[in-house]
Formats: sequence, C-alpha cells, structure tokens
Amino acid sequence: MSDENKDLGDKAEDAFDNAKESAKEFSEDAKESAKDFSEGAKKTANEFSAGAKEAFSNAGGENKKMLAGILAIILGCLGIHKFILGYQKEGIIMLAVTLVVGFFTCGIGASAMGLVGLIEGIIYLTKSDEEFYNTYQVGRKPWF
Repeated sequence: MSDENKDLGDKAEDAFDNAKESAKEFSEDAKESAKDFSEGAKKTANEFSAGAKEAFSNAGGENKKMLAGILAIILGCLGIHKFILGYQKEGIIMLAVTLVVGFFTCGIGASAMGLVGLIEGIIYLTKSDEEFYNTYQVGRKPWF
C-alpha cells in the first residue's frame, strides 16, 4: 500500500506542478491581453477625444445654437447646454442644484432647473444666428 500511496503522491505532486505551470502561463497571457486591450482603448479614446474637440471647436454659431437649444429643452436640468457653450461654472451649478436639491426635495429642484433649461432653450432657438452668436459666444452672457 505504501508504494501505491507514494505513486499517488508523486502523481498528485506532478499534477499540482502542471496546474501551477498552467496557471502561471494563463496569468501571463491574461496580463498581456489586458495590456493590449488597455493600449487599444487608450488609443481609441484619444482618437475620439481629438475628433470631438475638433468637431466642437469647428462648430459655428448656428450649430452651437441648435445643439445648445435642443439640449437645453431636452436635458436642461443637467446643464449640458451650458457646457456646450463653454460656461463650465454655470453648467456645474445647474448639475449640482439638480442632483443635490433634487435629491432632498424628491425631484422638485430638478424640475425647477428643467424649467430654467426649457426657457433658455426656447430663447436660444428663437434668436437669430447673429444675435445668438453675439450674445452667448462673443458677449458670454451665461444666464437667460
């Protein structure tokens, strides 16, 4: 019996060594795959970011007017239209008021910011292109 136990022990040890080696190879392959995926994702994100920056920087007054107006009507409570026009501080204020006050008032604060966004969207879309450009992009008027 002891020879059989010794053979079983040797076989178990060999199996354990094989499993350890396989796990090590798998780990190395997984690390390499993750590294390749990460590099590809970074490259794609950088390309997307560059394309988005170019698209927004090349957007003329009319394009920003339409985009800001529609976003103000649809997602006005989040202040996205403010970010489109380059008003980061005002966009953060609208987003914070929507999230914080909306949380504590069960959405009433969010609906108030939504109303502000709706009004601004209507104002943006009813102005002429030249008037919109002069008021919100050159004059930098952040509210209404």
